[in-house]
Amino acid sequence: MQVEEYLDKIAESEGTVHLTLIDPASQTPDQAAEIAHAAALGGTDAIMVGGSTGAGGVLLDQTLLKIKEKTDKPTILFPGNASGVSKHADAIFFMSLLNSRDINYITTNQAMGAPVVYKSGIEPISMAYIIVEPGGTVGWVGDAKLIPKRKPELAVAYALAGKYLGMHYTYLEAGSGADSPVTPEMIGAVKHVLGNNKLIVGGGIRDGETAKMCALAGADMIVTGTILEESSNVTAKIEELVSAIKK
Repeated sequence: MQVEEYLDKIAESEGTVHLTLIDPASQTPDQAAEIAHAAALGGTDAIMVGGSTGAGGVLLDQTLLKIKEKTDKPTILFPGNASGVSKHADAIFFMSLLNSRDINYITTNQAMGAPVVYKSGIEPISMAYIIVEPGGTVGWVGDAKLIPKRKPELAVAYALAGKYLGMHYTYLEAGSGADSPVTPEMIGAVKHVLGNNKLIVGGGIRDGETAKMCALAGADMIVTGTILEESSNVTAKIEELVSAIKK
């Protein structure tokens, strides 16, 4: 089964999908593998691997190989640029940062990375990536013209653009370590226009209550990363989040 099909089936039959994000630059490959293993025990549905800075090359390859030794959950690349591609992953979120002011994050990195994806045979999952306030590191690195939290109509416009361009997924990102997530109003407005296209929400989701709020607002998938790096019990934290968003 393809990874996109796998995620869609979970979203449609079990409730909101949980994705664990691991940044290779934040720990050793062995430590990353232990986090992935603990997350899998807690019920996460897939492992995203990538980051805004320093997350490519040999370190990325080693991290993926170690993760695959510890869990059979699908691994999905979440690249910050063209260097964030590895043949050792199962799939890649092939995304365009639609509200970037730098063409490199809209089409140039994609053109550079596409031949590597093709030759590697990993599954591309097309995605419109939209950065919302406060944006965090990814907003700064990606030179994003941040969507104001109280302007859901702007997020809707970008989401529709992504949908009409043929992208299957839309990712509303508040930024790693954000104090609060994307608002329920924005999530609901974007999901309404996306219809059957899947909506991912990430940034600022630290507990089950917040995860449930995002799920009820319309998120098909939620991403958590920073909170797991800070947690002393990753499995318990994932169990808290997953139990809040599943049917």
